[in-house]
Amino acid sequence: MLSMISSALKPFVTRLINPVARFALRCGLTPNAVTLIGATGVVLSAAYFYSTERYFVGTLVITLFIFSDLFDGAMARISQKGASAWGGFLDSTIDRITDSAIVISVLISLVRNDDSLSYVVIVTLVSGILIPYIRAKAESFNIACSVGIAERTERLIVSLTAIGFHGLGVPYALAIGFWILAVLGVVTVIQRMLVVRKGLQIR
Repeated sequence: MLSMISSALKPFVTRLINPVARFALRCGLTPNAVTLIGATGVVLSAAYFYSTERYFVGTLVITLFIFSDLFDGAMARISQKGASAWGGFLDSTIDRITDSAIVISVLISLVRNDDSLSYVVIVTLVSGILIPYIRAKAESFNIACSVGIAERTERLIVSLTAIGFHGLGVPYALAIGFWILAVLGVVTVIQRMLVVRKGLQIR
């Protein structure tokens, strides 16, 4: 369902970001610079707003910075230079940093308040790190491993929506969101491990 929504929104979002991407290129910015600017904004915003429990405002600010993840790809495409190997590596690494920063910042607040939801958030954090790791490791064995019921985009939508609604005072929004993420994460890890196991067995 989430993947269908993100796929449907993609053409609309692309039409919005292309003019901004062209303007950024004219200003002399590079896709990698935009990636680093966006990542810095996400990490600092998450650390400041979420750890101080300013969840709604923090979610709005973080969402704005996350759009840089769309701009750098659009800039590379428009400049016709394509994505370099370094750019791809940087983007992938930055994704892990920003995703972890969001979850860890929420976790800090929960631990400080002795909230038992922190255990669920830890599961979300670990599974979120394992999912891309398993894929990368599988690809080192020449095994395609992109299966899973929730990719990064879907996980971000769920987490930011849950955190934002929690900031607005919606009951159980944070718990529901992170329980969903924890379950989706564990299932996706298992799915990918089975794919790798099958791929290695048939060799």
